[in-house]
Amino acid sequence: MPKYDINDPTDLDIMRANFDLISHSDWDEYIEIATERNFGTKRINILRTASRKAGISKYLSPKVVNWVMELVDELDEEE
Repeated sequence: MPKYDINDPTDLDIMRANFDLISHSDWDEYIEIATERNFGTKRINILRTASRKAGISKYLSPKVVNWVMELVDELDEEE
């Protein structure tokens, strides 16, 4: 995963676009995998929050979107 600079508008747009591409069913899969791997309550809860905001990243802060995308990349790498 590329490291995004949340203070750079271009990086922020790219990060939010990548977040918006993830569907509700994909989020459900990520949550299931994270639960199986005992990712911890805090990390699973932020994935659930992301699931509720799927496709509408503008309602999440840049820090949260960045954190969620890092978790998604971590889950993808382990598969």
